Amino acid sequence: MKVDRIEESSGSVRLLARKGSNSSGGSSESSRWVDGSEVVDWDEVPPWSRLHDSDGREGYGTTIRRRLVKKPKRVDSFDVEAMEIGGAHGHHTKDMTLWPTLLLAFKTLGVVYGDMGTSPLYVFSDVFSKVPIESDVDVLGALSLVMYTIALVPLAKYVFIVLKANDNGEGGTFALYSLICRYANVNMLPNRQQADEHISSFKLKLPTPELERALKIKETLERRATLKNILLVLVLLGTSMIIGDGILTPAISVMSAISGLQGQVKGFGTGALVGVSIAVLVALFSIQQFGTSKVGFMFAPVLALWFFSLGSIGLYNIFNYDVTVLRAINPAYVYYFFNKNGKAAWSALGGCVLCITGAEAMFADLGHFSVPAIQIAFTSVVFPCLLLAYMGQAAYLMKNPHSYSRIFYDSVPESLFWPVFVVATLAAMIASQAMISATFSCVKQSMALGCFPRLKIIHTSRKFMGQIYIPVMNWFLMIMCIIVVSIFQSTTDIANAYGIAEVGVMMVSTALVTLVMLLIWQTNLFLALCFPLLFGSVELIYMSAVLSKLFEGGWLPLAFATFFLSVMYTWNYGSVLKYRSEVREKVSSDLMLDLGSNLGTLRVPGIGLLYNELVQGIPSIFLQFLLSLPAIHSTIVFVCIKYVPIPVVPQEERFLFRRVCPKDYHMFRCVARYGYKDVRKEDHHAFEQLLIESLEKFLRREAQEAALELEGALTEETDNVSVKSMDTEHHPDTEELRIPLMQGQNLEGEGTTSTSKEAASLALPLALPSSYMSSSAEDPGLEYELSALREAMESGCTYLLGHGDVRAKKNSFFFKKLVINYFYGFLRKNCRGGTANMKVPHTNIIQVGMTYMV
Repeated sequence: MKVDRIEESSGSVRLLARKGSNSSGGSSESSRWVDGSEVVDWDEVPPWSRLHDSDGREGYGTTIRRRLVKKPKRVDSFDVEAMEIGGAHGHHTKDMTLWPTLLLAFKTLGVVYGDMGTSPLYVFSDVFSKVPIESDVDVLGALSLVMYTIALVPLAKYVFIVLKANDNGEGGTFALYSLICRYANVNMLPNRQQADEHISSFKLKLPTPELERALKIKETLERRATLKNILLVLVLLGTSMIIGDGILTPAISVMSAISGLQGQVKGFGTGALVGVSIAVLVALFSIQQFGTSKVGFMFAPVLALWFFSLGSIGLYNIFNYDVTVLRAINPAYVYYFFNKNGKAAWSALGGCVLCITGAEAMFADLGHFSVPAIQIAFTSVVFPCLLLAYMGQAAYLMKNPHSYSRIFYDSVPESLFWPVFVVATLAAMIASQAMISATFSCVKQSMALGCFPRLKIIHTSRKFMGQIYIPVMNWFLMIMCIIVVSIFQSTTDIANAYGIAEVGVMMVSTALVTLVMLLIWQTNLFLALCFPLLFGSVELIYMSAVLSKLFEGGWLPLAFATFFLSVMYTWNYGSVLKYRSEVREKVSSDLMLDLGSNLGTLRVPGIGLLYNELVQGIPSIFLQFLLSLPAIHSTIVFVCIKYVPIPVVPQEERFLFRRVCPKDYHMFRCVARYGYKDVRKEDHHAFEQLLIESLEKFLRREAQEAALELEGALTEETDNVSVKSMDTEHHPDTEELRIPLMQGQNLEGEGTTSTSKEAASLALPLALPSSYMSSSAEDPGLEYELSALREAMESGCTYLLGHGDVRAKKNSFFFKKLVINYFYGFLRKNCRGGTANMKVPHTNIIQVGMTYMV
């Protein structure tokens, strides 16, 4: 601690001190970080309970706090969402008892397994459109292929392996990517802070030094930008395929269900099929704005009835037509099938893969359920019912081989046709609903991680944060579905496109889970390589089969994937260049000190909230405000909304506060950290009020920490902690805490230079009473600053926003100019702006323009 000067202001005395600042006064910012858990009652928490090392790591003060203080759970002063959405950040406990787990497993039927459950509508009709049924080998071989495909991919791969690679209970492509980003710094946006690792849900456990393989993989990923780009492209490709599924799933599911009317209603031809399917799709997408919670209660019962129908009809057909289909359990029939049909059998794999559509949903929807619930539902209901359904259809085909084009409805007993048709149509709509919701979630996660242009997001439920509605994506999906149905007019052609999207997502998951095994799980090398060799080989075979239909509809998902991949990568590329440009052009601390506390202009009462993306330093846009405005607010807060690679940031750990420049500048920084699943609903009145409360408590804590550090610096000359206290219950007036200054530690803030020698030279003996630290009334400097803050609040808050234009430098390559100046520029102009994301009156917003050269 170095005391710079004692200054009088408004009749009060302020002791201005900075940690280890040099004699030139180069200190621009105190290095005290306070996370969200600082919002507690100071009557309950001793002032020494929040000490941290200056580099963000937990120091001895944290250890003491954990031993001696039981911190109460408090609502964070900044957490507006917690005021609106109760329990939004809660997760299902993984140690639930049997009955709650079974109830949760029942609910998964309506959300997770709708897509896979409706696959019997079209699998065999697509398979046998490529392989004519000439003997029992054809039927038994196709059935054996379907059975072992379901057993190998959804059961063995997803249920028993992939589900374990979750990110604190969250699944999906971006969840795997965020998990990898936490263990290796591979995120393209360089805004990672060491303080992020202290979030309780971060759960960072770096590879141990003795495991050289994991360390080498980590170092290689962090060192090579090419590998980071490949990993990012892989993740974006998987996400693009999922969005493509959101287009193809409603189209094929609804058309397959409605096609049952073609053989039942006279005159119901292709035109009528297309017309009715489009009408159902329009109705399906039109009700999205009301949210799934309005009709969610009926999803699980309908799908449960659907699976019961599949199993029952399957059993009926097995015993009524040909029980010998059970021979398909012998995998030798797969060999006989390929041996007999050759290339046609290989082409038929494109239809066979449709039996596992929706397998990725088991992992992607994990955040709403639990691993045991999904495992129980699949092994006890979905898997046996699907096997019985396919066996029953195969038994029917043994006697009626020419009915393959309408195999599902032809195999249904005549008396049950209409009830089954109604349930099938509802099941198809539910399967489509699940995929549409998954698309919305993927887009939201992409936006949170800086990989998708900002779009309007509507939260349709106050109880479940995952239920969202994105209008632009909803209408885009509807238009694309209508176009697909109108052009193809056949489920067979759509199936050719559907298979590529499904297998593509599975291959991406296989690659990412393999990396998780090597880097995080530290699995035995042989076992880790067996995973991609086994499942990757199967998926490659299926991919080769579906790619053979490239010109028969297979081009469609590739076109969708290419489009969305281009959009997401362009947005990420431009955002990273813009951030790096801001870092390069940030304002130096020397310039701020030269400007003085008045910042070279007039300081008028009020609070200016300047939104920016920097987690350190003063953004260059601030100088534009100083040049453009005749005066600036008396209190400035730099607000940074930052997304960290975890699903949810606990409410009490969300915010970091820091002082910018010396005290008389009245400038602060707030970094608000959100996970990619977090919900942001901000009402500006509540936000402003909670901001002031948070700042007041931060100032009180800062003053108490400064007093404590001064006492420690003047009391001890060693690095050891000496805590001498008596029982406060019996001797409340005799408690004394002696904690010395931490020598040898880097105590510098932004723009601050310090040495441990300077700090040690001021270690003089002095003991201050503990009441000095706990009473804010005895700190005139604190009272002056609090009164200035209240005066600023009375004048109101103004939101200072920068409207930046990003342009490529003149000496850049032509392709870079094309991407940044035109593609990225078009996305920025047409995406949702910063003002639209905040419910703030336009009279409270000031915007200035600035051009970033990248």
